[in-house]
Amino acid sequence: MARNKTPLQLGRPVPIPVTPKEAVLDAVANPHVGEDYVVRFTAPEFTTLCPITGQPDFAHFVIDYCPAKSLIESKSLKLYLASYRNVAAFHEDCTVAIGKRVVSAIKPKYLRIAGFWYPRGGIPIDVFWQTGRLPKNVWLPDIEVEPYRGRG
Repeated sequence: MARNKTPLQLGRPVPIPVTPKEAVLDAVANPHVGEDYVVRFTAPEFTTLCPITGQPDFAHFVIDYCPAKSLIESKSLKLYLASYRNVAAFHEDCTVAIGKRVVSAIKPKYLRIAGFWYPRGGIPIDVFWQTGRLPKNVWLPDIEVEPYRGRG
């Protein structure tokens, strides 16, 4: 659940939540309400488990959003992403669920999540999801994650 009070996890050790449902995404007040700008989180070391084999799967996430009234507190996002570590889920499910959870917590004007999944069975899977519309006159940088090339 989003909280618009002082983040519960700020400035103290907090254990990694056991599941994403148990994780808390803290929202903090946007200090520049009325300004349109982009916030980018890059998580190059995301880990979850394959629901078929139980083996670890790895992804590189790029999350871009234009805040409205709230921002995502970064430590709570780190803990939320880490909560997937022992959860079995498909690439598409993880990527879209993370995007939806952030939207639910802060209701941004716009959000785009890109999940670049490392190869499973020789096939990398990239998943993209967005919601809202990018405000006019806002610069949204390219994602700039190189496609997987293997040894080629």
